[in-house]
Amino acid sequence: MNLYKAFEKRDVLAIMQLVHLDIAVSQTEVLPWGGTYKGLDGLKKFFDKLLLFVDSEVTMDEYIDAGDRVVAIGRTKGTVLANKKPFDVRVAHVWTIKDGKANKFEPSIDTPTMLEALK
Repeated sequence: MNLYKAFEKRDVLAIMQLVHLDIAVSQTEVLPWGGTYKGLDGLKKFFDKLLLFVDSEVTMDEYIDAGDRVVAIGRTKGTVLANKKPFDVRVAHVWTIKDGKANKFEPSIDTPTMLEALK
């Protein structure tokens, strides 16, 4: 998926071109960067907040085409910035697609493992 390549390069412009203007992001509020974000400004705020806590690389092992949704299953690996702890955590991302662009992003992560790394 081109969005992962753009994120890997931290190419905000490319990311913004691949999503709808009204994109919604929703991740558990248990994580310090979690919450609900709306629109391009919200998407940028989500990524900015995430990158305050971790330096990570996401690799997807599998994509499941579910009609207007794509489920991506893989891992996020990196370092917690505050304590320099490494982490390697399973993730599942659900993307809802509208008119060929992402209009909803629901990232799920092995939350207990991630919270342990953040301590």
